[in-house]
Amino acid sequence: MRSEIFTIFPDLVATWAGAGLVGKAWRSGAIEIVVHDLRAGAHDPHRSVDDSPFGGGAGMVLAPEPVFNAVEAAQPVRPLFLLGPSGRRFDQAMAQELAAGPGFSLLCGRYEGVDERVAEHLVDDELSIGDYVLAGGEAAAIVVVEAVARLVPGVMGNATSSQEESFADGLLEYPQYTRPAEFRGWPVPEVLLSGHHERVAQWRKAAALARTLQRRPDLIAARGGISPEERRLLVEWGFDALSSSTYGPDRPDRP
Repeated sequence: MRSEIFTIFPDLVATWAGAGLVGKAWRSGAIEIVVHDLRAGAHDPHRSVDDSPFGGGAGMVLAPEPVFNAVEAAQPVRPLFLLGPSGRRFDQAMAQELAAGPGFSLLCGRYEGVDERVAEHLVDDELSIGDYVLAGGEAAAIVVVEAVARLVPGVMGNATSSQEESFADGLLEYPQYTRPAEFRGWPVPEVLLSGHHERVAQWRKAAALARTLQRRPDLIAARGGISPEERRLLVEWGFDALSSSTYGPDRPDRP
């Protein structure tokens, strides 16, 4: 899978992308990351990429000419997404969609935004990582690349890891524990020490349901509530307060 990133801070993005799991996958050849400097598309002595907005107002705007020049010279893998607050919301489902394809490219916005002609005539779509404002799209680009890259086969050491984590099946991930089995009087749930894999799997499903009901009832609503079998599982593993009929398909309220 190939990811290409257009930014005015190529060294910053390359440093971030070269660290951790993504960096390891990049060096091994499991994924390919190419970082492009938008200033390469600027031909004035100062390599300017921004200008003041027509109509007045605070701040500067990324100009169309250097952006078009940089992208057209690179001929990046498509789709090309503009990162900005008005874009389609990036989520785990979209990460899986992108991971299944040959690649994608990201254009990092900056300043007060990007000339609208870039959004209308150059990129394929716009992408947002959340309802908040950043100084630029570089941090968002790293979020997208990491979320997608870890789903590419061969990137994660344990192939089941991406199947059991938060949002993989519409639920938050179950609680995790490690040694010691008791810490400051707080014990690990006994079932996790039993070695009984089927019962461990049942407890984890129940715990994931309970955590999602408590912390993200919107996710429960999005998946149509909880089924009778899931309600039975909650009761069986002691999450009784979360298993009442209140949490049916039409009432996913927070307790």
